Amino acid sequence: MPVNDTYTDVLIIGGGVVGCAIARELSRYRVRVALVEKELDVGFGTSSRNSGVMHAGFNYKPGSLRAKVDVRGNALMDDLCRDLGLKIKRIGKLTVALDEADVPTLNRLKEQGDANGVPGLEIIPPQTMQKLQKGVEGLMALHSPSSAIISPYALTIALAENAAANGATIRLGREVTEIRRPAAPGESFEVTTVSAEDGRKETFRAKVVVNSAGLFSDAVCRMAGITDYRIYPCRGEYYVLDKRLDGSLSTLVYQAPKPNAPGLGIHLTPTVDGNIIIGPSAEYIDGREDHACTADVMAALRKEGHDLLPSLRMSDFIRNFAGIRAKQTPPEVGGNLDFVIEDRKDVPGFVNLVGIESPGLTSAPAIAEMVRDMVAAHIPLAERDDFNPRSGRSPFFFSELPPDVRADMIAENPNYGEIICRCEQITKQEIIDAIKNPLGAKTLISIKYRARATMGRCQGGFCLPRITRILRDEFGWKPENFLLRSVRSPLYAGHVREDKGGDVR
Repeated sequence: MPVNDTYTDVLIIGGGVVGCAIARELSRYRVRVALVEKELDVGFGTSSRNSGVMHAGFNYKPGSLRAKVDVRGNALMDDLCRDLGLKIKRIGKLTVALDEADVPTLNRLKEQGDANGVPGLEIIPPQTMQKLQKGVEGLMALHSPSSAIISPYALTIALAENAAANGATIRLGREVTEIRRPAAPGESFEVTTVSAEDGRKETFRAKVVVNSAGLFSDAVCRMAGITDYRIYPCRGEYYVLDKRLDGSLSTLVYQAPKPNAPGLGIHLTPTVDGNIIIGPSAEYIDGREDHACTADVMAALRKEGHDLLPSLRMSDFIRNFAGIRAKQTPPEVGGNLDFVIEDRKDVPGFVNLVGIESPGLTSAPAIAEMVRDMVAAHIPLAERDDFNPRSGRSPFFFSELPPDVRADMIAENPNYGEIICRCEQITKQEIIDAIKNPLGAKTLISIKYRARATMGRCQGGFCLPRITRILRDEFGWKPENFLLRSVRSPLYAGHVREDKGGDVR
């Protein structure tokens, strides 16, 4: 099979939130930037399967990379979300001491946070805790006002689409299979990719390669001849609660973390779109893409949810999902190692990111700045005069706009007057805009992450047939075109009947 060659200055491997943030940051400069992602859209891995929390930075050892990029990334988020048209809510966080054994932990976290430069940290008594979140119990809590929530998949998509709008090349459905290091100084890396859709090969020739492959970063290292690292996948399972409970939580509430725990424990997290999430659990697993939800963990999450929010009903649990952390520590060790963000001296031009788990979402824009400076050591970076940091999109869905604005939009475009997703009140035009996304992503999950269709209480029971009809009638899709998330997940095998007018059903 013939191999196409693509020449670029910088090749980023991995379309998670960090890789997309790097692509956007480098698109500010007069360099050729390409990003390859093995899935059919960006953010299909860990970047979309988490709590969506912007961490403040007090959980990490002073002087560590995790602390540095978390605090910096948190500080960058308000301007970034404004430019990209995203919601961010600075609702703060309570880390609660449930008993006397947790009190030293709170004191240690505050000392760490103060050393890291986290603003506004304060240990508060129960009466102050109650003012911030009614019903929360504990001896005391560490309050971090800079903690926030955001949509993780919306951020990842917005970063990628803005990078593409500024000239970056985004190649979806392209898995890296081989990396050839430069044979001599001044020569390029040769990175071979294979298309998930048709098996065609494409070789990228790049002066700098950035390994941002997340759970597969150690595999990419080995392709480049680096054997220093191993990733241990650790799965966290979640429940999603109905929007009936919107407003039940006014701040983030976490229990004080336990020593050597692989995560920060199970908690309730409000989302920017009105749902509440329960989780995550933490379980080391063998498969790096095993996103199964298990009966035992789901039962434990339901119990935990009832304990934390007694008003919960069984009917409030509308969906579950799982995400996987890219941990560098094996199960028998637990805990966490620092992020690896390095410009390899033994492989010049190979910028290596390994073990970027939590707080990777918060840290993404700060990591992008670090990588930019590493790239600049190999390629001159001249700023572009025409870089546009703004996406031009509104952070609000149509249903969230004022009535007079909605009326004007319907008068101008009747598609805004037709509801496709009843639960989330998503209109036909919003579905069409999601289908016509700048990256060309064409899976149902791609539409879901852009328009929130199928995310409501009925989980697609009402809107999926209507989305199917739009794709068939207005975009000419055939049954084999309909994919849930990959070429391995077709939605339809064909038609079941043909009506008298020749239309297929």
